[in-house]
Amino acid sequence: MITKNWMYDLIIYIYALSLLFYFTDVVSKNDGAKRMGAGLLVFVWVLQTLFFFVRMYEHRYMPLLTMFEILFFFSWLLVTVSIVASRFYPLGFAVFFVNVFGFTILVLNLMSDPGVAPSAFAASEELLWLHIALALFSYAAFALSAVLSGLYLFLYRRLKGKRWSLALNRLPSLESMERHMSLYALVGLPMLILSLSLGSVWMVLEYQSAAALFFDFKVFGTLAVLLSYGWLFVLKRKFQTPGNRLALWNLASFGILLANFAFSNFFSSIHPWFPSG
Repeated sequence: MITKNWMYDLIIYIYALSLLFYFTDVVSKNDGAKRMGAGLLVFVWVLQTLFFFVRMYEHRYMPLLTMFEILFFFSWLLVTVSIVASRFYPLGFAVFFVNVFGFTILVLNLMSDPGVAPSAFAASEELLWLHIALALFSYAAFALSAVLSGLYLFLYRRLKGKRWSLALNRLPSLESMERHMSLYALVGLPMLILSLSLGSVWMVLEYQSAAALFFDFKVFGTLAVLLSYGWLFVLKRKFQTPGNRLALWNLASFGILLANFAFSNFFSSIHPWFPSG
C-alpha cells in the first residue's frame, strides 16, 4: 500500500492502469485499449468523487481548504474536464497528456498531509470555498489549453519540416486546436478574475482590511497570470498573431501559473499551505 487510505491507493492504481491503456493506443493505434482506458478513467472519476464526499462526511466541511484537498480536487477537475471535453471535441492525444498531468498531481499529493484540517472559522466560509473552487476550475481550463498548445506546436513543426506520419492523422487540425486552446483559455480567464475578486472580498470581511492584499506575493503572482493570459487575447484579436506564437505565449502563461501555484505560497501571508496543508 502506498498510503494508509485504501481508496486513495485504489484510485492511483486504476489511474495508472488507465494511462497504460491510453499509452498503448498512443504508441500503436488500438481502439480496444482506448476504450478500456476511457472506461477505467470514468471509474477513477467515480472513486475520486466518492473519496471527496467521504472526506466531507468525515470532517464535516467542504474539503477545499488544505493543500492535500486542493491538489486532490484539482486532479479530479482534470479528469472531469478531459472526460467531458472529449465527448464534445475529438481531443485525441490530449486526453492522455491531460491525465498524465492529473496523475502526476495525484502522486505528488502523497507529500501532503491528509490529516491536516483547517480551523473551525475557515471551514464555515462559503466565500473562501468559492474563491478556491473557481481558481481550480480556471487552472483546469488553462491546463487543457496548454496541452492543446503543446500539441499544436508539435504538429506545426512536423508539418513545417515535412515529417508526416500516420500518427499525425489522429491529431485535430491546427485550426481546430488553435480555436479550442483559445476557448479554454478564455473560459479560465474570467474564472480566475472572479476567484481573485471573491478572495479579496473574503479578506476584507475576515480581517476588516484590504492592506494585506497589496503586500501578498500570491496576489502579485495571480495578477501576473491574469496579465499574461489577457495579453494572449490582445495578441490574437488586435495583432492577429500567428497560431504558433500564440501557442508559445500560452505555454509561457501556463508556466507562470504553475510557478505562482508552486512557489508563491512560501512567501504568502494569507496562503500558508506549505508544507503540510
